[in-house]
Amino acid sequence: MDIEESVKNKIPWDGTLSLNDFTLSAATFSDKWKMFNPSFPPYLWTTCPKHHLGSPKVEGFLSLENVCLVKSSEVEESNRSLAWKEESNLSEAEEPFDDATLVCPEYEVNHYDFHIIYSPSYKVPVLYFRSYHSDGQPLPFSEFEKDLPGHSAELRLESKWTFITQEEHPYLNRPWYKLHPCGTSEWMKLLLCRETSLNKNFIEQYLVSWFSVVGQVVGLKTPLGMLDNIVSNNS
Repeated sequence: MDIEESVKNKIPWDGTLSLNDFTLSAATFSDKWKMFNPSFPPYLWTTCPKHHLGSPKVEGFLSLENVCLVKSSEVEESNRSLAWKEESNLSEAEEPFDDATLVCPEYEVNHYDFHIIYSPSYKVPVLYFRSYHSDGQPLPFSEFEKDLPGHSAELRLESKWTFITQEEHPYLNRPWYKLHPCGTSEWMKLLLCRETSLNKNFIEQYLVSWFSVVGQVVGLKTPLGMLDNIVSNNS
């Protein structure tokens, strides 16, 4: 779909996306993530059979999987995001090690999968995630909640759009957790109100701006380079 046509169809813009717009924005987000966040695994587009009326022949979602969080008694809260980054590339950065290293009492390793999926009901992206031990055993909410950044609890208590619910994954048909999309369109409309008038490509940047807020709840920071690029486009 032509970008200018997409923008014209959203005047006044209500903060939502069409499925086509989501696909376009997902491609931009994936490219920028690879460029500005090379220490993490890439966000990959996963194609799925069509199951939404009026959707393209092929649907899909963005997938970031097997991200590891190493918890140590010596890791401070302020360094927790760094722990995500370092462990995610552990196999490439270090020599092979014995599995016993991972069960040392000083360390715990939890694994996380993150999926960015389009919600046809709310017409916005939704962050789905699951957490599990090295042996594949799922973590209960009470356990993985301890992995979340300290400010995440405050955000989830104060903001109506950050509460976590559990429901069936739209494509995998298994229970996953998600950040509820209630209120997403309202704060995205406020967040991008300037871009809608100054930058005709704001739809492409939608997921980058959205993730810069949502990612904080689960401890995934958006690289500054991704955001700086948006600013330069608007200059």
